[in-house]
Amino acid sequence: MGHHCSDASGCRCSCRECEEGGVPGETGGKRMAVDRSLGHWPATRSPGYGDEMTRKICVVVATLLAAACARQMRSPSGFQYSSDAAAIKATLDTTAAGWNRGELSVYLSAYADTATAMGSTGLVRGVRGIEGQMRAGFWRTGRPIQVLSYDHLEIRPIGPDQAIVTGQYILTGGGRPDRTGWFTTIWVRTARGWRMVHDHSS
Repeated sequence: MGHHCSDASGCRCSCRECEEGGVPGETGGKRMAVDRSLGHWPATRSPGYGDEMTRKICVVVATLLAAACARQMRSPSGFQYSSDAAAIKATLDTTAAGWNRGELSVYLSAYADTATAMGSTGLVRGVRGIEGQMRAGFWRTGRPIQVLSYDHLEIRPIGPDQAIVTGQYILTGGGRPDRTGWFTTIWVRTARGWRMVHDHSS
């Protein structure tokens, strides 16, 4: 791109000076023809020029590759992994503690008001809908039937203010066989801290 010449040398004139390799309007013998088209250098270069340019190109390429690798290794801008992941885990720990104390409101506090949940009965919308599902199932006696804990937690940022959290839930005690399953939850950063906007458990 950037070439606007009518011949290989880039010169548009047809005067004798151009034909002989000189610059139009100059006298005193032939001079090196200068290619004035965009991006071109004079035809004659100093010794070692090619090696120097190769080294420069290699340095630029290496720098770009290093920058690309660094971007791949960094979390999305805005997500501070150590602190944000710790905050999400702390919220999950709070839900389990609230559940086991019989405080359903504490368990539900991890959900955004408009959260959705997918379970064996299908999609449930809103934190009030999730509460109703809990009271009809695990909390049908007014207290949790079994003790809740989590394991194999993995927190992965998917944006500056979003994360996917996967793990295993474990329900034990209550004179019933232990029950376990897996969950995928989506979290967002809100004014109240990290909150779940979707919960898919199986």
